[in-house]
Amino acid sequence: MNVTGRLAPSPTGAQHVGNARTYLLAWLWARSSGGRIVLRMEDVDGPRVKPGADRLAIEDLRWLGLDWDEGPHVQTQRLDFYRSLLDRLKLEERVYPCTCTRKDVEEAASAPHAEGVEPTYPGTCANRKVADAAALDRPYCWRFRAPEVERSFVDTVRGVQSATREDFGGDFVLWKADGSPSYQLACMADDHAMAITQVLRGDDLATSTFRQLCLYEAFGWKPPTFAHVPLVVGPDGRRLAKRHGDTRLETVRKHGIPPEQLVGLLAWSAGLIDSPTPKTPRELIERFALDRIPRQPFTFTWDML
Repeated sequence: MNVTGRLAPSPTGAQHVGNARTYLLAWLWARSSGGRIVLRMEDVDGPRVKPGADRLAIEDLRWLGLDWDEGPHVQTQRLDFYRSLLDRLKLEERVYPCTCTRKDVEEAASAPHAEGVEPTYPGTCANRKVADAAALDRPYCWRFRAPEVERSFVDTVRGVQSATREDFGGDFVLWKADGSPSYQLACMADDHAMAITQVLRGDDLATSTFRQLCLYEAFGWKPPTFAHVPLVVGPDGRRLAKRHGDTRLETVRKHGIPPEQLVGLLAWSAGLIDSPTPKTPRELIERFALDRIPRQPFTFTWDML
């Protein structure tokens, strides 16, 4: 089988050390199998996209020593493609118009939910048909009717993963009220269209995989192989963010730290080398193995550099 992986930065902000670790591992997974790499800018989250962040992400990837064979593809230039898929689902009544706001869903949720995890949608608008959208006088999104079956997939890092529809939030947003596609639709559609065979991303996106598997099934497409790796966290155990200081790759560069030093640290954190010694990505290809990656998050502090 021809192997194709992808690098998919989201230009909603600057790329940081945690992003770099994921990109490095995704690149190594594909290259260690003689595979290709596709670069894609996932910029459909309009209000959060920062001007120039796409250009900066490319500079960061090149600085790290990561290359690609195709792209960059830009999601906001592919809106007609996503819209055609939404129309296909409308014809099959697999989606329905929903006027619930995020606050409505949170207030209707009967069970508590973890920080950063959406509550299960209570089905307030699920009795609507596609044609009902014409009579609505409020903004609405389109929700996908998630089947009432348990989903399972083999995660090449975490093993067999299973979830009910309630575990991944029930019926989920496929097209937002602002007229843009959701991450779930755009990501899944592009992975299929670009013939992506393997997806490596942070384990905070594991829930998204169950939603995307619903969509693969709806379109009759074969999903890629998935690998979800533990995140890079700060000393407080929370995912790397501004509260942990400036961990942007741009800042690492400005401090004069060689890319090989960061790559070596990240490779050590992933169990690929015995000590954090400087390495280029190509020097790590023969050392890469998914089963070497620790199952716990990697705690990063600036003094490591």
